[in-house]
This record gives sequence, structure tokens and C-alpha cells, in this order.
Amino acid sequence: MMGGSDRGRPGQPGAFVRHLPLCLSLATLPGLTACATSGVPEAIRTSERPSPTVASVQQQPEGFLGHQVRWGGNILAVHNGPQATQIEVLGRPLDDQGEPDPEAPGLGRFLVEIAGFEDPAEYPEDRRLSVAGPLLRVETRNVGEFPYRYPVVAATTLYLWPDPPVLTRAPPPFAYPWYRPWWGPWYDPWYWY
Repeated sequence: MMGGSDRGRPGQPGAFVRHLPLCLSLATLPGLTACATSGVPEAIRTSERPSPTVASVQQQPEGFLGHQVRWGGNILAVHNGPQATQIEVLGRPLDDQGEPDPEAPGLGRFLVEIAGFEDPAEYPEDRRLSVAGPLLRVETRNVGEFPYRYPVVAATTLYLWPDPPVLTRAPPPFAYPWYRPWWGPWYDPWYWY
């Protein structure tokens, strides 16, 4: 039997088994491509060295000015000035991909400075934001009546995280306490009221 049959002889692998490694590598290619082109900038996903904390910069800003930081958190407000836009952020810890953890406690407030005008509608309140860039200065502003020291980061790389999908829970079956699926409305004592 020297034909072009892919079935093979008993004890020999067929065409599918012979090409299994190629099939598996082609099947994993879309997953690897999706990871490589996730849309999150490299400067947000990785950091050359650990960033100082917001609190340490507030206490001793002189030692950190000019250093590159990678911070993130939830947007509190957007302030447009004549030359630049400042986004006020409540800092949160970042995961390995640079995404802020919305459930973690706040680490302190900081300002992200972007040259020119940015529409505040593009940066809604409580949206998660990550930034990478150098520390410019520390500004003192009031939070209520309290003077607060804000580290200011020049945004060389900025990433606005998409809103997580809203998960809705379906009500449990028979949630109504007096509901009986075998009863009709004529058996419900409250039906006519």
C-alpha cells in the first residue's frame, strides 16, 4: 500500500498526529499576539526600578525630583490651566502590569501634569489611571481646610484603564417569600389586593 493515504498502517501515526506540534503552535499564536498587543504601554507595564512612594516624596521631595516614577490610582478631579492640565489622583498600589488596585487603600494624592488642554470629560471621576514620568515638584494645595503637599508628575506615558464590566446578579429563583410555582394566582391570598 504505497498510496497517498494519510491513515497510515496500524502502529504508525496518522496525518493529524504527525502534524500535532504544528497545530498546537499555530493554536497558541493568537494568544501570544494578544498579550504582545494589549494596548498598555511598555512604560506602564514595566519599570526599570521601584518607584518611591507618594508619602516619601511628600516628606523629602528634594531627594526625588527628576526621578522617573510609575504611579496610578483613581481620578479625583481635573484642573485646566492656561498652559497645562493637571489631573488629581488618589494613589493606589499597582499590580505587575501597572494597573491600580481599586480595592486597596489609598497611598496619598498626586498630580499628573499634561501640557496643553485635556477635556475633563475624557478623564471621568473615579476612573483608574496609570502614569510614568519624572517628578517635577511638590505643590501645596488645600484639601478642605488642610494644606496638602501634592507631588507633580510630568506625564510622558499615560494610560486610562477601561471600566471593568458591570456584573449583575440574577435574583435567586423563587426569591419572593410567598411564591409557590405550583400555585396559580387564585391560590395567592394577596393576589386580589
